[in-house]
Amino acid sequence: MSDKLKIMNLVRQINFWRLAIVALLALVLIQPLHAQALIRVEQVNFGKAQDGSNVKLITLRNAPGMSVQIITYGAIIKELWAPDRNGNFTNILLTAGTVQQFQHGFNGAAAVTGRVVNRIRGAQFELDGTTYKLDANSGKNTIHGGRKGFAQSVWTVAGTSSTTNSSSVTLTYLSKDGEEGFPGNLNNSVTYSLTDNNEFQIEYESETDKPTIVNLTNHAYWNLAGGGSCLDNILWIPSTSYTPADTESITTGEILPLKGTPMDFIQPTRIGDRIEQLKPQMSGYDHNYILGEDHVMKLAARLVEPKSGRIMEVRTTQPAVQLYTGNHLGHTAVCLETQHYPDAIHHPNFPSIVVRPGAPLKETTVFTFLAK
Repeated sequence: MSDKLKIMNLVRQINFWRLAIVALLALVLIQPLHAQALIRVEQVNFGKAQDGSNVKLITLRNAPGMSVQIITYGAIIKELWAPDRNGNFTNILLTAGTVQQFQHGFNGAAAVTGRVVNRIRGAQFELDGTTYKLDANSGKNTIHGGRKGFAQSVWTVAGTSSTTNSSSVTLTYLSKDGEEGFPGNLNNSVTYSLTDNNEFQIEYESETDKPTIVNLTNHAYWNLAGGGSCLDNILWIPSTSYTPADTESITTGEILPLKGTPMDFIQPTRIGDRIEQLKPQMSGYDHNYILGEDHVMKLAARLVEPKSGRIMEVRTTQPAVQLYTGNHLGHTAVCLETQHYPDAIHHPNFPSIVVRPGAPLKETTVFTFLAK
């Protein structure tokens, strides 16, 4: 073989191996991008509660980039990351870093509150001719289920699931007969779901073996800016009436019109515009707004944070929503707690919160996140 042919063969071999190396590098670099499928549901240990119970942390993710973290202590929504108008993601819930912080002194947890959210006058009620005495943990009254309500209990992960466009986790908790004074063994489940439409859904179900009362909500403290005050947020609540409360924050049983009051948000209004008018009786908003027929999905509120462009729309099957402006936290968050009316057991004119065997409570709330 001539020297010329040898050189030509060598060049061919060099070119072949050069192309092979390039192809191999491309395969190594590109393959992980294809192989790295979206992990929609993930579960890890988060620590231990004071009673020694293991606490789990479950993360839900969607394709657009949103994620939600939930812990089994209190069925708390620990974090929810949502985009602003520029696509930047921020956690928009008040939160804490450890189980211990949630257990001791953190007053902004997005926990499931029950058996009965809000207050029960006199820490007692009568049902079917029997009087039940509850734990008085708010003066002479009961608030948020008692000293150890659902928000202070460790729930169990009943299961997780994912589809091509959503992810979910179901948590369960058995509230035993007599717990905090309430009758009946009450089996509770809450399912949290995150869809690719940036919808975060909460489904509640409670089933009892004895007549009892139930009113569940999630006490999430939203800060759509990720920090600072909530007073510049624009709020719309499509309600024309509310249930006023007395000086102990106990519902009087009346239903009054909102028109002409500082509580009227039938037109989108900056939260801070009229908040001073509530003083000195109240330091901020803490009012129950009537939405209409229960068990029918309807728009409950729209919250807009002008600087980031984040928008949160709330839809629910529940008949009311409680607006609370984080008054004990310096107005750093907004609570929009979908619920039945406060102290409903003492007011026959309110939608009933009585749950009986064979007729479980079922309610749904959906938070949709937008950015403009």
